[in-house]
Amino acid sequence: QLQASGGGLVQAGDSLRLSCTASGRTFSNYGMGWFRQAPGKELEFVATINGDGDHTHYRDSVKGRFTISRDNAKNTMYLEMNALKPEDTAVYFCAAAIRAGVTVARQLYESWGQGTQVTVSS
Repeated sequence: QLQASGGGLVQAGDSLRLSCTASGRTFSNYGMGWFRQAPGKELEFVATINGDGDHTHYRDSVKGRFTISRDNAKNTMYLEMNALKPEDTAVYFCAAAIRAGVTVARQLYESWGQGTQVTVSS
């Protein structure tokens, strides 16, 4: 099971840190990712990290502003979001992949958290 938290209402330029805590699995065996879904839009990939935490990949629009990380000892993944923009407004979901490497395709994720709302006002 995955539990996401940390969302909220912020102003443009502010920062937020999302957390995703996992239970019931050997956390380090799985690549993890963050996805988001804005109102009226499809779910989109945001960032992914491999099981060891030493490889990451981001969608272009968040590169340089978002940082994905993980603490395998705490079974927790994070998404540090800086310089937030109104277009970052969405429900953010964490997910666990079927493999240990960085994973972009949503079809390769087998377990999903419940989502946390991030709203950025202009």
